[in-house]
Amino acid sequence: MGQMKQNEEIEFVDWKKIPYSQAYKQQKELFEKALLNKTEHIPVQNQIIFCEHPHVITIGKHGMFSNLLFPEKTLEEKNVELYQVDRGGDITYHGPGQIVAYPILDLEMLGFGLKEYVHRLEEVIIQTLAAYGIKGERLSGATGVWLDKDESGKARKIAAIGVRCSRYITMHGLALNVNTDLSYFKLINPCGFVDKGVASMQQEAGRVVNMEEVKNSLSVRFRQLLFN
Repeated sequence: MGQMKQNEEIEFVDWKKIPYSQAYKQQKELFEKALLNKTEHIPVQNQIIFCEHPHVITIGKHGMFSNLLFPEKTLEEKNVELYQVDRGGDITYHGPGQIVAYPILDLEMLGFGLKEYVHRLEEVIIQTLAAYGIKGERLSGATGVWLDKDESGKARKIAAIGVRCSRYITMHGLALNVNTDLSYFKLINPCGFVDKGVASMQQEAGRVVNMEEVKNSLSVRFRQLLFN
């Protein structure tokens, strides 16, 4: 695999605050274009899209609607949208104060498979959290990044990961709770777990965290862990 120039390797895009439905449509278009390019042996433009969504609950293709703890009428009253989508993982919440990253990547070009990709996404988050003095960890059998994973009753999730991959092209990605209002997670069993909590960087650091700084930190780790 020849070494590509930096600007050909990866493009970072920030969609800012965007409704989930619009982001999904735009992401799907980029994904389909990347798939078409791959079919026609045209190099895929690797992109990582950052954004923030208004309140929304999404359920993965194998997710359980039983993990939605309130009727849709309650969601409507709270201005929370609901979507079932074509990613792995169960149920999760996106909302203000949470950074969502959607990498559209050609894993074959990068030289690793889906399992290694998910491992590297977790590492991007773990290293970013470490820069803020927060110890993120992996939990066996549970994708994402956790805090206090071995302490009974204290394990809590700070970042969720759910991806789709076709012909080595990825979409969907990760969601990191930065200044997220965690009360919205009470509407669901996050990622299907009934005995584990959720966390945010704000909660752990005891202060509001600068979202742009975190995006920059994530970008640095994405470059280091996916493109070197």
